[in-house]
Amino acid sequence: MPLTIYALSVPAFTRGFTALYGLLDKAEAFASDRGMPLAELFDARLAPDMLPLSGQIQRASDTSKNAIGRLSALEAPRLPDDEQTFADLRERIAKTVAYLETVKPEDLDGSETREVTLNFPNLKVTFSGEAYLLQFVLPNFYFHVTTAYDILRHKGVPIGKADFIGGLG
Repeated sequence: MPLTIYALSVPAFTRGFTALYGLLDKAEAFASDRGMPLAELFDARLAPDMLPLSGQIQRASDTSKNAIGRLSALEAPRLPDDEQTFADLRERIAKTVAYLETVKPEDLDGSETREVTLNFPNLKVTFSGEAYLLQFVLPNFYFHVTTAYDILRHKGVPIGKADFIGGLG
């Protein structure tokens, strides 16, 4: 059976959000054990010009749901970036995963050749659906998931590679 756009996207996104959910659990326990305000982790960033933890989760959400919307006839939900707490971040993850769970493999049939155009300031890029997923979406999604992991690790949260990769069984 050949790889499909569905097989390369929806399960990867879902797994990434499962990892993020677990990272938030460990971060919350870490903060509680140390009497640390959760805002210290929520607003933490690796560099001044990078998004904080909350922004990394928002971008992972946007990247995954908007990719499915662009690659299918499904409308991606609009989620405002107004999360203020860890509970809000969990709710955003849950809403994103709930949307992904509505996607069927046949919704993405033929999307590998679908034209996707992205408009950036001073740049317009057109991809085939396959190139869009492989060259833009997946690297972008994993960048934000990895950066969320890195922010928490940098703040001392006791997480490791297994927390990022998740269960292998």
